[in-house]
Amino acid sequence: MTGYAALTREIGQAVLAVELKSVNSRFLDLQFRLPEELRPAEPALRELLAAGVSRGKLECRMAIQPAAGTAAQLAVNEALLAALARAQRTVLDALPGAQPLRVGEVLHWPGMLANEEAGAEALRVAGVALVKTALAEFAATRAREGDKLKDMILERIDRMQARLALIQSHVPEAIAAYQEKLAARLREALATSDEERIRHEIALFGVKIDIAEELNRLGAHLEEVRRVLAAGGAVGKRLDFLMQELNREANTLGSKSVSKELSDTSLEFKLLIEQMREQIQNIE
Repeated sequence: MTGYAALTREIGQAVLAVELKSVNSRFLDLQFRLPEELRPAEPALRELLAAGVSRGKLECRMAIQPAAGTAAQLAVNEALLAALARAQRTVLDALPGAQPLRVGEVLHWPGMLANEEAGAEALRVAGVALVKTALAEFAATRAREGDKLKDMILERIDRMQARLALIQSHVPEAIAAYQEKLAARLREALATSDEERIRHEIALFGVKIDIAEELNRLGAHLEEVRRVLAAGGAVGKRLDFLMQELNREANTLGSKSVSKELSDTSLEFKLLIEQMREQIQNIE
């Protein structure tokens, strides 16, 4: 299912921003776009998102920017700088020809620079908390989309149940017409004593005449779809299975058709089922 949420929060003199965005996918696919300062938080973020979302291609973007009207304030780790200077003197004493460290190399040394207002641990904790808040908003947008999909599915179910009730009332008439047609064929076959054709026509009639089971199963599956939707929760996989079963019964109904009306009904059912299946594959 699609979903979107974006939040920002000030952490000292920095602004932390998060964006959650998902598109349809049958499975869960998590992607992260994180600044280096928040890379250590990725396992916690992955666990948090996986616990809240089970389907969809979900992208989590985070950024850290200076707060408006403030300049970045950097602090040198003096203890680390002193240790690095001592280590350099030791190396130069042993290897006089070695190149000394440059200022840029020192400044980029891991842990040399830190934001006095927001340390690495504070950013990690704030980042996880902000994603947790954004996830609640994200879930709300998906819930609203889920309600729309539910209405669409129920509308298709209503149409199928109405058509099912209609054909059930017409089945006896369709069977009677088919029986008359079969009787004419049998009289023709008997006139020529074609026993093989007689057996074939009788066998064919026996197969086509029994569609009550398919109609009953179609009705039961449609009611089960309603029940699953009413129960709520993570219903995508259950609904996907029910669509497979509905499609199977619709195909069998078409193969046993004894009238144009039954054939048309089978085609309409398969069209409606396919419309539902396309959306259900994206429901969590």
